Amino acid sequence: MKQQFTAMALAFALAGCASQSTPVAPTPPKVASPTTAGTLTKRELADGLYEMALSPKGDALYVASAEGFKDVQGGVVYKLDPQSLKTLGLSHTDLKNFGMALSEDGQTVFVTHSLDGGLSALNTADGKVKARLLFPERNEKGLPFGARQILLHNDTLYVGAVADPAVIWVVDANTLKLKTRIKNTGKWMTGLHYSSQTGRIYAANGGGEILVINPRNHRIEQRWKPLGDKPALLLNIAEDRDTGRLFVTDNSKAKTTLVLDIRSGKVIKQLDIGDSLGVVYNAKRHEIYVSQRESGNVLSLDASTYAVKKRWSVKPNPNSLLLSADGETLFVTVKQPFNKDHSTTGPDSVVRIALNH
Repeated sequence: MKQQFTAMALAFALAGCASQSTPVAPTPPKVASPTTAGTLTKRELADGLYEMALSPKGDALYVASAEGFKDVQGGVVYKLDPQSLKTLGLSHTDLKNFGMALSEDGQTVFVTHSLDGGLSALNTADGKVKARLLFPERNEKGLPFGARQILLHNDTLYVGAVADPAVIWVVDANTLKLKTRIKNTGKWMTGLHYSSQTGRIYAANGGGEILVINPRNHRIEQRWKPLGDKPALLLNIAEDRDTGRLFVTDNSKAKTTLVLDIRSGKVIKQLDIGDSLGVVYNAKRHEIYVSQRESGNVLSLDASTYAVKKRWSVKPNPNSLLLSADGETLFVTVKQPFNKDHSTTGPDSVVRIALNH
């Protein structure tokens, strides 16, 4: 995530009317073939790659793409083979795609359109956009609130707004109708996480807070500020359900990963591993994975001692992380630096890391 605090800048790091869409293409355009080196398989794919989702059967990897930001309209949702990273299909959308979530049955992929303040639902069978919701909120410059992270829980979508003050939109996942708004959520809603252990949603924001939200009544029950008055822009959240720990990253101010008690918000440990963006916990291997966008690494940490076990160099800028259901494969989107005109020097990549090697 770039550190300018605008919807576009936050979107660059990374949640209606009918969409112009193209069904999943049986013959995609020619692109670079995946390359394998040891445990890593890398595929240069396209400009503007952000979040990913894996099908319930593990046979399709969906990747949200905003495509280029200079003289390029719209985006693409890519469907890749999770083993080879070869393209299985793609769907063109008239808006740019950033955040992503997949329905439990694997039939619908949801994408957020950060620059346009909305989200779409796509049918995974044919790649067509089924529904679209654009939120009406505008900032002082007349621009839409940036729709960043998207969380699917109990047939409900929670979408965080990059705005000051921010909101969390609560949307019916089946109809894409706005149900309500969770207000007073601070500045720049970023990470969203649901814990089945506590039955609560945890929301990070750019003011250094973690909000504890009851999804039954959408009330904010607690507000934690783990670093106190120190500047912090908390980003992404992962959970170790067995020990009741939350892992929260900050890639802007504190440049750290926090380990918090999930019930009290107390800081158990502050990990001094450098800049931290994406974070994932692997219960089967008892490991924590952190992407370091500035340093160009993905780290594997021992979840008990917090010692670095492995360091994968995936330069230039690793971004989002996704873990397979069996805990044996880690997927990473790797971004290229932006030029001043929002162009890049080449396409972003998807990296597949085999963890059992």
